[in-house]
Amino acid sequence: MEASAAEKKYNKWIILLSITIPVVVAILFGVNLRRLGFDVQPLSFLPPIYATVNGFTAILLFAAVIAIKKGNRKLHENLIKIAVACSVAFLGMYVAYHMTSDSTPYGGEGFIRYVYFFILITHIILSIIIIPFVLITYVRGITASYERHKKIARITYPLWLYVAVTGVIVYLMISPYYVH
Repeated sequence: MEASAAEKKYNKWIILLSITIPVVVAILFGVNLRRLGFDVQPLSFLPPIYATVNGFTAILLFAAVIAIKKGNRKLHENLIKIAVACSVAFLGMYVAYHMTSDSTPYGGEGFIRYVYFFILITHIILSIIIIPFVLITYVRGITASYERHKKIARITYPLWLYVAVTGVIVYLMISPYYVH
């Protein structure tokens, strides 16, 4: 199956966003406004909020799959739109937190330390990889390329769900080490 003209018009945006988002996040992650001399308060209240947003994203994704399996396309579409908005909100809060606060080192020891870093590293890698998958899947849905949408959604859904769930797990594992 070939991409429709409607899909093709989004391809440049998908490529641009798939490259730009991780690059900009990586750059901003290294910028700490307080260390640069700006008088900003650390946004230390954000981690539990963005972890909760990740949890909501996972619930929305699960509910979206149930909705489409029941044939409720409109509910599925609305749930996915909210899940995308939650992911964007998470990203904004995550970057804002790291631009105003020092990174928190993980304090666990032994085997659990390896588990934490495995989850963290796979979460970070997949959060980058998932961007074009989410965008392509979304575009195929809104352009009514349903068979192609369904095909890639089978890959996108478990990856996106993993990123959302592991975001919560990473927060829960590191939260005892936050300095308040």
